[in-house]
Amino acid sequence: MGICGSNGVGKTNLLDAVHYCCFTKSYFTRSDSQNVLHGAAGFRIEGNFTLKNEPLKVVCILRETGRKEFIVQNDPVEKLATHIGLLPCVIIAPDDVQIITGGSEERRRLLDVMLCQLDSPYIHHLMDYNRVLQQRNGFLKSLAEKNSADYKLLDVYDEQLTHYGDYVYRKRNHFVNEFLPLVNRFYNQIAGVTEPVTLHYDSQLHDNSFHQLLSRFRQKDLQLQRTSGGIHRDDISIQLNSVPFKALASQGQRKSLLFAMKLAEFETLKQSKGFPPLLLLDDVFEKLDADRMHNLLDHVCIKNAGQVLLTDTHGDRIKWHFDNLGMKYQLLYLK
Repeated sequence: MGICGSNGVGKTNLLDAVHYCCFTKSYFTRSDSQNVLHGAAGFRIEGNFTLKNEPLKVVCILRETGRKEFIVQNDPVEKLATHIGLLPCVIIAPDDVQIITGGSEERRRLLDVMLCQLDSPYIHHLMDYNRVLQQRNGFLKSLAEKNSADYKLLDVYDEQLTHYGDYVYRKRNHFVNEFLPLVNRFYNQIAGVTEPVTLHYDSQLHDNSFHQLLSRFRQKDLQLQRTSGGIHRDDISIQLNSVPFKALASQGQRKSLLFAMKLAEFETLKQSKGFPPLLLLDDVFEKLDADRMHNLLDHVCIKNAGQVLLTDTHGDRIKWHFDNLGMKYQLLYLK
């Protein structure tokens, strides 16, 4: 489906509404309140999907109190995390190049989004880890303020971090062994040539147990008042000719790697779920040339019978690509 119209008419909002239905949250903003229409008290999103040939109705409501409610097939979802993965989805947006050029947090988020859709316990362990990490950091600050040396509670936090963090690390480590070679394969397909690009999962836990890591960094943590070691420092290192990728790669190479990562995400979800995930493409025509755009749509829509929601300011450009693929499509004009 193509969604076209001038800038500012709400094309991205439509894609974000679909993302809400799949992930219970926005892709573009951290706070739900930022998506409330000016002057309104809340919002309501309703999506009608087809899952395994059966209709599926999803409703997301943000109350004026800030409480968010999620309803699937008229049944309230008690814990929003349990909904993640039911409607697998991949999104590509203009700022996603930060996955390549930004800090490690962007690449960890990419891993976490995939694993949360693939492994139900993962999201709970990750949420619990982040909760305990925040509590531990707060306690480290309180120790410095009180000039206290009572570390009994710190030992408890360390035990909890180890429990949750070990699970997340094992899942990430196992997952990237299959995911990163897939990224390499798609990158060479998109670039049209074989280039010496290497991707590697970096973690402090490769060489230390979590308990050893926390013990080794304890004095440093007490001085800095934050946790220095753990899975929240993990990264995917990317190199081109043995040099950091973002320092050497051209704009075209960065875009090719981004789309390779997203296609690998699409392929991984499809293999796990048994059907292709939704693909949301927000204003990507400015990021890919015509040939690469054609190859992307051909891979998703034709070879994998996947559904795409695509936004652009030019309806003719959307129509040209879909017509060249010989596929059925709808074109929605927003004013």
